[in-house]
Amino acid sequence: MSTKDTSIYIKNVYHMLAYAFRELRMAEFEDLAGEEFERMHDLFAAILTRGIARLVKQGLYREYVGRIENLSTVRGKIELEGTLRNRIAHMQRISCEYDELSENNLLNQVLKTAAMLLLRHGKLDEKRRMELRRMMPFFSDVDEIDPVAIRWDTVRFQRNSLSYRVLMNVCRLMFSGMLLTTDKGRHKLAKFVDDQHMSRLYEKFILEYYAVECDYVRVSSPQIKWALDDGHGTLLPVMQSDVTLSRGNTVLIIDAKYYSHVMQQSYDTQTIHSSNLYQIFTYVKNKEAELANAGTQHTVAGMLLYARTDETVQPDEIYQMSGNQISVRTLDLNKPFDEIKSQLDGIAEDHFAEAIE
Repeated sequence: MSTKDTSIYIKNVYHMLAYAFRELRMAEFEDLAGEEFERMHDLFAAILTRGIARLVKQGLYREYVGRIENLSTVRGKIELEGTLRNRIAHMQRISCEYDELSENNLLNQVLKTAAMLLLRHGKLDEKRRMELRRMMPFFSDVDEIDPVAIRWDTVRFQRNSLSYRVLMNVCRLMFSGMLLTTDKGRHKLAKFVDDQHMSRLYEKFILEYYAVECDYVRVSSPQIKWALDDGHGTLLPVMQSDVTLSRGNTVLIIDAKYYSHVMQQSYDTQTIHSSNLYQIFTYVKNKEAELANAGTQHTVAGMLLYARTDETVQPDEIYQMSGNQISVRTLDLNKPFDEIKSQLDGIAEDHFAEAIE
């Protein structure tokens, strides 16, 4: 997507994050919805500052960390090999292996690393820089780590660390979508989250928006089964829908698309991306067949919902294809968020007007 460095757009990234990660809608973060952000770095700094302040009030998460240390008295278990080395070296010390409650764990290390990246390399408003810097003394005993080496699949949350979850998601987005490595192996931050990660956020935002705001429809993201005559589909790809809205016998499948270019061009002619159109048509026809096989009559429609770009041509079309409605729309993320909400609400209302009445 062709992005613009404007406060409206970046503020909308906060709204997208707040729906995708619902914890961001808590009281500590509510005032961010009314703030202006010059740069993406400012948004992440504001989220981290408020999130860390909340963690400090309740006490930073601590967990038991294994340590081996030479001591004058026994603590924990005696580590035999180290103790023997001390004896040979005529050191009157016992090598002990013990567990100690420590703030120097992965969750706090991720937070400190993200904060220090923003302070060192982020183009921050001076007010936000000072706010974030005031949080750092609370992490004096916490190590920084290499953000590239973080194994996110090992991040686990206990009952007393659940409050870290939203900040871990934000840090992961920042590291994955903005981290650049220089020729010398140093890290710096890009101006915007890259399109790949913004695409995932865009999909999750639309799904969670409808789940929160449209209680008159059932919201899901199911896999759609292939309508096979012989049941043999071992090598067929998974059809994973982004958003499926349903009420009564009406179904709308939305495929959310976040691209640099909404239209494809061939020989000076602009058209809708053919692969996207084939995909949503396939989803609709197979979903219709699945419901028909279950013995129910349904009206199944599909929509390609693109994030609007700066291109001249922006699709707003409705097609009737083999008995199904396929529409192509754009969602303008550079509008005030109330207008974005109105666009999304209008999509649901248009498709489910008869079902609501």
